[in-house]
Amino acid sequence: MRRDAFLSLAKHLGCPPATVQRVWKRHDLKPHLVRTFKLSKDPHFVEKLEDVVGLYLDPPDKALVLSLDEKTQIQALDRAQTILPIRPGLPESRTHDYRRNGTVDLFAALNTLDATVITEFHRRHRHQEFLVFLRTVDDNVPERLDVHVILDNYRTHKHDRVRRWLHRHPRFHFHFVPTGSSWMNLVERWLSELTQKRIRRGTFKNVHELVRAIREFLEVYLEDPRPFVWTAKADDILHKVALNRELLVTPH
Repeated sequence: MRRDAFLSLAKHLGCPPATVQRVWKRHDLKPHLVRTFKLSKDPHFVEKLEDVVGLYLDPPDKALVLSLDEKTQIQALDRAQTILPIRPGLPESRTHDYRRNGTVDLFAALNTLDATVITEFHRRHRHQEFLVFLRTVDDNVPERLDVHVILDNYRTHKHDRVRRWLHRHPRFHFHFVPTGSSWMNLVERWLSELTQKRIRRGTFKNVHELVRAIREFLEVYLEDPRPFVWTAKADDILHKVALNRELLVTPH
């Protein structure tokens, strides 16, 4: 693809492909690469960002910071034909089609300090299930500690019954990431690892097998959990966001 770009532009400009390559290299241009981005439209973006980043970089004393999210509708997929194992010179081979054998929702709360994870499985992800998970978290955190929970703006998290539960449990404090900014929620990193290392490569004949596989992954993970270290300062993030916003309004 990169060579095709050289040849196409060189033909258009009437110069050798090597000339295009030298210019791109000199100015560190990489048109063959594409990255994705999404700028949050949250009117409280700055204050939410500073709040969450502050918890990562300078967590409060006598408190636990948990990054919480739900991975919903995890599918128990079974390939239509037998997987062919790895062989000399050939990778593992799988059919492109599969059978769907049900789904399950995974609730997870990542301790940002030591990377341990509290998990719970549910069939649905309504406010009822969320409250059950909050009680599980409450039971697993020492009573002497406050609990600061980082989570997204899903309406379940703001339900009236959830608000009443928070009022009865004053040691719990919710901190919402800006809308469209799930990358700020560290538990997403852990859920991504779970997906890549266990779910995506697995085959499951039913939901029971899927749940068992996730639990086995968690058991191995908890033997040596490694924290996801947040290093970006709020000012640095805001500077990059400002640059992207400027590019959006600047004529090309």
